[in-house]
Amino acid sequence: MPYEKIQGKNIYYEEYGEGDVIVFLNGIMMSTKSWSAFTDIFSENYKVLYVDLIDQGLSHKADEQYTQDMHVEILMELLKKLGYNKVHLFGVSYGGEVAQLFTLKYGNMVKSLILANTTSYTNKSMQDLQKAWDYAASTYDGSTFFNITMPSIYSYKFYEKNIEWLKEREKQFDELLDKAWYDGFRRAAKSANNLNITDKLHKINVPTMIISSELDTITPVEYQEVLYKNIPNARWTLIKDAGHASMYEKPYEFASILLGFLKTVKYKIEIV
Repeated sequence: MPYEKIQGKNIYYEEYGEGDVIVFLNGIMMSTKSWSAFTDIFSENYKVLYVDLIDQGLSHKADEQYTQDMHVEILMELLKKLGYNKVHLFGVSYGGEVAQLFTLKYGNMVKSLILANTTSYTNKSMQDLQKAWDYAASTYDGSTFFNITMPSIYSYKFYEKNIEWLKEREKQFDELLDKAWYDGFRRAAKSANNLNITDKLHKINVPTMIISSELDTITPVEYQEVLYKNIPNARWTLIKDAGHASMYEKPYEFASILLGFLKTVKYKIEIV
């Protein structure tokens, strides 16, 4: 398995394809495996780098509470060890927060930035949601955790239409998630609790695509608009009838937006 030891921790990653490098940073409950359905389409013309952050997937667990800045430094060291000096950086939700922080500090390593269903500010409702999720994780019970977290992850339309599929996933939570996973999730969630970088967004000077969802209740459309208005060279696309997990609810639209942005990012289109 491909690991790099950074700051005393094994960081797991996977690479596919050739060409410009796209780095994928996971949402808080995700891992490298979460992207497997997209690998063929993304790696056809690009080199894809999936990364498990600390407390995710097959990477090591943390020994103590941390801030998201730790992920920024580990990612920087990982990219240097792999010989990637300039990458397209994609982050969804929690990973999008890390991607913003990384670009603010190491923008010279970023060709373009893609932010999906994320925020620059953990508001009061998000902080209270974190408390609810923390309680759910503290039970170490898969069904409890699933039923508290999932209704806000997916849109009500997707939930109603795919209830049997969701109930199968609930069973997987009981089977696959152990105490170490829940403890890691709780640390990760707490690490985002004080995020507030809206006043720094104007310093992000790389081409940026913001992907948001009409029915996202965790990071509502208004928070995507904040990103769009404050990042100087930003584009913004809204996926209709989708919730926070837009890549699963509308996978073809999601992939088309990401690839379309990468295909056109180096061009300047002037209508005359």
